[in-house]
Amino acid sequence: MDAYLILNGPNLNRLGTREPDIYGAETLLDLERGLLQFGEEAGAEITCLQSNHEGDLIDALHEAEGRYAGIVLNPGAFTHYSYAIRDAVAGISVPVVEVHLSNVHAREEFRHQSVTAPVTYGQIIGLGFAGYRLALQALIELKGRENK
Repeated sequence: MDAYLILNGPNLNRLGTREPDIYGAETLLDLERGLLQFGEEAGAEITCLQSNHEGDLIDALHEAEGRYAGIVLNPGAFTHYSYAIRDAVAGISVPVVEVHLSNVHAREEFRHQSVTAPVTYGQIIGLGFAGYRLALQALIELKGRENK
């Protein structure tokens, strides 16, 4: 069974209470439970990690090498300025799909630029929790193509 990492950055632990008009009323725990169920149905092992600390996210990316078939990453605000996370993604062979719950292009100007997206396998924005499932599905399909 292939393993996948769901990696969430700063403030995502506040889902359900932080700006529910943008992020919805569901919590991070709701997201993780749904992804664990999705993984079980897809025959994939899912590990979820959230941190508000840049170094923790970088460490998790480094440690993913050889452990995970893919990573779903929501870097939160680090998306827009963390060259350290960008370099960590670029420095591993594990495919990463960047996700964002909201449509960042319909929000404040500073959110329109992602420094991490250019080094990812792909990016999914604005689809809420469904974006995470789509990212996992893409990584599972990618792994299936590699195994042929």
